[in-house]
Amino acid sequence: PGLSYTWIFNNNTLDLQEDRRRFVSQATGNLYLAKVEPWDVGNYTCAVSSAEARRQVWGPPTALTLRGDGVMGEYEPKIEVRFPETTHAAKGSSVTLECFALGK
Repeated sequence: PGLSYTWIFNNNTLDLQEDRRRFVSQATGNLYLAKVEPWDVGNYTCAVSSAEARRQVWGPPTALTLRGDGVMGEYEPKIEVRFPETTHAAKGSSVTLECFALGK
């Protein structure tokens, strides 16, 4: 609780507000890319912020490269669901649940 995740791409903060191909899970911090394009190649770094601790910590950069052979890994179709067993919400409030469809 109280953590937020930001991804840095080649030393620039990723603005994912209107990006339909990339998404950052605020539950796990994972960055998801749907359909990698050549301009996605580069270094990605995750920054985790805690408002309570007034601190930000950066992880090590992770390089994304494209395979030269054009072969895609095998991914069976599945739905990734990480819902808590119980979710409580006050009437009239908003709740966010994350669900990801994966596959080839």
